[in-house]
Amino acid sequence: MARADRFTGKRVVVLGGNSGIGLACAQGFAAEGALVRLTGRDPATIARATASIPGARGSSVDIADLAAMDAFYAKVEQEDGGIDVLMVNAGMGGFALLESMTPDYWDQVHAINLRGCVFAMQKAVRLMGDGGAIVVTGSIGGHAFVPGNAAYGAAKAGLALAMRQFAGEYVGQGIRVNMVSPGPIETPLLYRNPGMDEAAVEAMRAQMIAAVPMKRMGAAREVADAVLFLASAEASFITAANLMVDGGALEIG
Repeated sequence: MARADRFTGKRVVVLGGNSGIGLACAQGFAAEGALVRLTGRDPATIARATASIPGARGSSVDIADLAAMDAFYAKVEQEDGGIDVLMVNAGMGGFALLESMTPDYWDQVHAINLRGCVFAMQKAVRLMGDGGAIVVTGSIGGHAFVPGNAAYGAAKAGLALAMRQFAGEYVGQGIRVNMVSPGPIETPLLYRNPGMDEAAVEAMRAQMIAAVPMKRMGAAREVADAVLFLASAEASFITAANLMVDGGALEIG
């Protein structure tokens, strides 16, 4: 349940906030009083997202384009003076068995899901001060064997380690860094897996549900609730945590 006092006056940036989990988080932050900026790559979904959030501002930015991210952060610094909460949610899905995986595919996945996210955090921390919070979207795919998941899982596993590095190196500056790792969640990303048609996606979805002890997909809002908790003062003594939001899929199996 939203608490209007948790983020009142806070400057929140949600990278990849134009759909799915990121959009649910942006809406949640705004409902609790935050000044929200969100990014994405698709101007149409950005426009729809900002229209659904009073006062939100959107920017079309590819997290893999480091020069574009520099320009975005310069705008944030000039117009807002800094960042209180950063959510790093931008990412891409995809499955490729090792026998058919190409170097280009590996590089594309890692450019967004690992390299882009790491440098997005590096560039943002200089705009944050004591009390700042970063929450990163991981995945249970970074912790378990899933056929065809080598590139995505390796990127998310690397991001989990990078998150802990940021937490350790910036704890002295009063900046907390945590991760939320979702299990199967109903988001548009599920239907944007390169090389998978609708039938293949539905088959994969059924397999995911079967592997979840709760026997259902999660909702984006359920992940957002965890993100908002970790970003709030309620989690003031928590850093370097990786919270699984997966219906028990990883822990119970």
